[in-house]
Amino acid sequence: MESRQTSALSPAPALVASRPFRLRRNGLPVQIASRIGSGLLVLWAAITLSFVSVHLAPGDIVSLLIGEQLRTPEIEAAIRAEWGLDEPVPWQYLRYLIRILHGDFGRSYLLQTDVSQLVLSQIVPTLKLTAAALFVAILFSVTSAVLTAGRRIPRSIAGALELTLVSTPSFWLGILLLYLFSFTLKLFPVSGDRSFSALVLPALALGLPLGAVVGQVLRQGLERALEEPFALTVRSWGTSGLVLRLRHGLRHAALPAVTLTGWLVGSLLSGAVITESVFGRPGLGRVTVEAVLGHDMPVVLAVAILSAFTYVTLSTSVDILYLLLDPRLRDEGREAAR
Repeated sequence: MESRQTSALSPAPALVASRPFRLRRNGLPVQIASRIGSGLLVLWAAITLSFVSVHLAPGDIVSLLIGEQLRTPEIEAAIRAEWGLDEPVPWQYLRYLIRILHGDFGRSYLLQTDVSQLVLSQIVPTLKLTAAALFVAILFSVTSAVLTAGRRIPRSIAGALELTLVSTPSFWLGILLLYLFSFTLKLFPVSGDRSFSALVLPALALGLPLGAVVGQVLRQGLERALEEPFALTVRSWGTSGLVLRLRHGLRHAALPAVTLTGWLVGSLLSGAVITESVFGRPGLGRVTVEAVLGHDMPVVLAVAILSAFTYVTLSTSVDILYLLLDPRLRDEGREAAR
């Protein structure tokens, strides 16, 4: 009798066996894989859209890809062989997709060079500038939020500074930095990319406006976090205010700032076009401008796909970082999958 009651009250064996599987199936690795899969789907759509745009553009495809280069039978034959224009459109698409997956973006007939080599040679300076500007933005926003959150006078001063930076175009800020630190104080070079010192002023011009925006959001989130019950508990342990803000408050305040940073990093790439011109730096921005002005379609397509890859990578990284920062999102994902 006792064994029957025990078996009646205990969960079914099949249900017990399914629970660990369900937790594994909807765990963090699976959720991360789902985000990555969604990103790859968006990237595939961007590549497909670039192929469709070439075929739907008015005029002859060969003329479109040649650009302003003189059209000759040899160049026309090379383009037809490269794109497989004599084959059915599905085969052309498959061929184009395979080439892109292998990193082959074709040839620029205007510059007489391989597009992949051109992009790779110019993307390194742009990535250096973007990474340095992102570091400046994060450092500025975290420092400003931690030192001024909940403090009336420092908060007002930081808010005025951030409003000034947000309202100042990056190229105008770059000109001011050049005048002060290059022409007047002669501390940094005026142009070029020959040393680390040549990266400081462009990174400041590009990163400070972004840091000002993120700093405002991070400060608001940190002030809300410091009013939560956990903050009172941490203070009762004798923890200093700085440790409370850095170790405990920032984690709770970081989610909106992380979202905004991931969205605004794309503006760093667009802002790099003007910043590279102001500081006379090499980079992908100047190549893009020249390609658009010269109607160099293979280069434009390569930059468009690269931009889509950048945005997808940033968006996916932000989603994954969300899951790592906030366990509640992982729990919501498990509940939604049940």
